[in-house]
Amino acid sequence: GGSTASPRFSHARANPERLTDPTAQPLPGRGRSDGIGGSREARAHPPLPSGNCSSGNKPASLTGHWELHFPRARHPASSSMGPTRKPNVCHQLSRRAQGFFTRDAGVVQRTNLGILRALVCQESTKFKNVWTTHSKSPIAYERGRIYFDNYRCCVSSVASQPRKLYEMPKCPKSEKIEDALLWECPVGEMLPNPSDYKSSLIALTAHNWLLRISTTTGEILEKIYLASYCKFRYLSWDTPQEVIAVKSAQNKGSALARQAGIQQPVLLYLAVFHVLPLSLIGILEINKKIFGNITDATLSHGILIVMYSSGLVRLYSFQAIAEQFMQQKLDLGCACRWGGTTGTVGEAPFGIPCNIKITDTPPLLFEVSSLENAFQIGGHPWHYIITPNKKKQKGVFHICALKDNSLAKNGIQEMECCSLESDWIYFHPDASGRIIHVGPNQIKVLKLNEVENNSAQHQISEDFVILANREKNKSENLFTVTSSGRLVKKKINLLDDDPEQETFKIVDYEDELDLLSVVAVTQIDTDGKAHLDFHCNEYGTLLKSIPLVESWDVTYSHEIYFDRDLVLHIEQKPNRVFSCYVYQMVCDPGEEEETTSKSCGKKNR
Repeated sequence: GGSTASPRFSHARANPERLTDPTAQPLPGRGRSDGIGGSREARAHPPLPSGNCSSGNKPASLTGHWELHFPRARHPASSSMGPTRKPNVCHQLSRRAQGFFTRDAGVVQRTNLGILRALVCQESTKFKNVWTTHSKSPIAYERGRIYFDNYRCCVSSVASQPRKLYEMPKCPKSEKIEDALLWECPVGEMLPNPSDYKSSLIALTAHNWLLRISTTTGEILEKIYLASYCKFRYLSWDTPQEVIAVKSAQNKGSALARQAGIQQPVLLYLAVFHVLPLSLIGILEINKKIFGNITDATLSHGILIVMYSSGLVRLYSFQAIAEQFMQQKLDLGCACRWGGTTGTVGEAPFGIPCNIKITDTPPLLFEVSSLENAFQIGGHPWHYIITPNKKKQKGVFHICALKDNSLAKNGIQEMECCSLESDWIYFHPDASGRIIHVGPNQIKVLKLNEVENNSAQHQISEDFVILANREKNKSENLFTVTSSGRLVKKKINLLDDDPEQETFKIVDYEDELDLLSVVAVTQIDTDGKAHLDFHCNEYGTLLKSIPLVESWDVTYSHEIYFDRDLVLHIEQKPNRVFSCYVYQMVCDPGEEEETTSKSCGKKNR
């Protein structure tokens, strides 16, 4: 459920303090950065995958934002969900019971999700706050499980009341889990152990161990010691559910070396693994002597992405680098002699040597310059989104063809808004090739299609627009008194994200139900009131609105997860207080009885 972002490819849903792969980070637009919680996700979020549907400041580990969106099958839940056709749930259940879908498991799944979507969106369905809890440590959510105490405690949110699944033994702070990803069994692959067919949590600890943990019992199924020559801190999917990248903290060098002006040539390390069975591809060294004065680097879909303080972004093939510069093939659990030392690869204290060291500049695939390294790839055919690398261009987005860098027709997108917070843009996580542009009072879904009579060029046009519920031309009256005692009235136009007007804060995509979920907030006196709206992903029609009972403070960091019949809100308050609000789908019995009595009355007549 949710955008997997905002985003896009699947990745671990981050808690507010996690520093992760920025694939869930959409491109920011115009606005003032003043530390107030913004509207970010998807995770994925993305599109971000997989982003992230969270709001808050961007990850401190990265200097910019980038996303790669690769096509996958469009979820078919919307294929029969046009604006005028409402599915008959009883008819679908009857057909399912008669065996109409037995030949194709995919058809059964799509039918079930179509039924669930109809139930979620019907008028009598409510979402009830069934559980609220608070914690002094970050809270994370992933596929029906809520994680507390740095993933040590796991609570299932699937039951009518959340229940504890497991709690791992306590450990010192130096051994806590710092980051985690959910691995789910691929369909149709033969795996060596029966436990491999169940989902696992791939976790990175503070003392450089990579663990595979059972999501049902908390048992450690596998463990790999990474290395002692650097501090690994971040986990991300290189290829979703297939290849993971473990990224180290940046090497700043000692304080004495920095005072002496001595720069460390190695910026960071990237350890790359195939998952299930866990097998090593290699550990890559990112060296400034090769790439120049870079500020960050990461992996996505087999592409090494390198960023510079000037706004330049360069792309290289990781496979080509590994083939050309791998010094020695290493296998986990095998004896190895490296640098005069012998040990077992993946076991302490030997760990895994850095076996991919680039000695010459690798072939460049693509480069582009963008403000704050903001860069995304997606669409059909391939296009990319950047902001021109000038501060005065902030909030202006250029959509260009990847093959020749040509600007698409109507490819300059700028949302006319005056607000403190930035608007943001990203490729739609449903892999339709569309683009979502979110501002404080409107959400534009744009489509990319061929120019008539010119198949070589593409154009951007509006698919639909979602508008905030506001009073038109609202302004405040300011009264002043002149020296003569005359009362003068002046009109002051409010900001587009004025807290007293309904403002969009989070936009996410529920891929299984094919719904856009939108959080809108209005400040009433001292309290902020928020509601979560479900919109048809194909037409933008409002299908359902759910009020959130808790107050929404726009200065806090927030995450919203919509996962089938569950809504979960995670809030980070000052002084490291985290709150979690769980909503579950219920059918209002009062409305059901009223509907039943009406239908019986009609029959009696």
